[in-house]
Amino acid sequence: MSENFDINDNTDLKKALDTIKRGDNKGEVNMAVSAICYNEKGDKYAFVTFSDGVREAEGSVPKCQIIRNNGFAEIEVHQLEKYMRDNLSEIKKMAAGVDIFSAFKK
Repeated sequence: MSENFDINDNTDLKKALDTIKRGDNKGEVNMAVSAICYNEKGDKYAFVTFSDGVREAEGSVPKCQIIRNNGFAEIEVHQLEKYMRDNLSEIKKMAAGVDIFSAFKK
């Protein structure tokens, strides 16, 4: 099974990332997306982390399941999973745009 992680037309994603970097979203849940990973079968997946500074949950896409939770209520976990499902194509674009090697550039 191959997933389409497209990086084309990501203008809205850049705006959202800029907002997060500036810190204009006080009191909100922040989301971070990993680079694309591959399992032993070659299927693509990525991790999505949600945090409000106190609580943190980690999910995976394309399954859109929370796999680790520290502090979010069960109803909130379901809402985070729904958010991942509803925004799956955008999250995939974000994952495809992550450049892990940029961390090593000076």
